[in-house]
Amino acid sequence: MDKSIYSAEYQQLCRLLRELRHEAGLTQVEVADRLDEPQSFVSKYESGERRLDVVELRLVAKALESTLPAVITRLEDALTK
Repeated sequence: MDKSIYSAEYQQLCRLLRELRHEAGLTQVEVADRLDEPQSFVSKYESGERRLDVVELRLVAKALESTLPAVITRLEDALTK
């Protein structure tokens, strides 16, 4: 199992998080404000430069007006296509 941030699966998660942000009509700055983080935090996880743990992913999902289960379901759907 490839645990790299460069794995195809992790890159799919990065794409999904960008997509969710766009669907919510939010900028990276707005998401960062909701997370009380700098904009670079959002940029780094969206580009795959930074790996999120499950607790962070849950907070990101909430900031994107989604839920962790919804994000995981969409990720699973994307990975099985």
